[in-house]
Amino acid sequence: MFGEFIKERRIARAITLRKFCQELDLDASNWSKVERGLLSPPQDEEKLRRIADLIDIKQGSDEWQTMKDLSCIGAQMLPEDIASDRRIVNALPLFFRTVRSDKPTAEELDRLIELIKKEA
Repeated sequence: MFGEFIKERRIARAITLRKFCQELDLDASNWSKVERGLLSPPQDEEKLRRIADLIDIKQGSDEWQTMKDLSCIGAQMLPEDIASDRRIVNALPLFFRTVRSDKPTAEELDRLIELIKKEA
């Protein structure tokens, strides 16, 4: 998810993998594995800022938060049934933003859980 997110934006800005890695002082072979989801995304805030700057993601924007959330998701193990459902995984950044900005009540969380169960 993180890798796809970055790769789409890198390609949209016509930045080759080689140029991207040169600008960020990354190993192209390892970064390719990040883009393909074979290696965990970076967690270092400074590295994420440099990546965001290169692909024109403004810090503090929704895209910035999505990038950070996807980085966190990619670095942790999710249960296989959750991780294999792209709809649920793609909804996680929105869920995180919702929870951060307006804490739901226990009743609202229960309704959300039921909704997710019905969709899955």
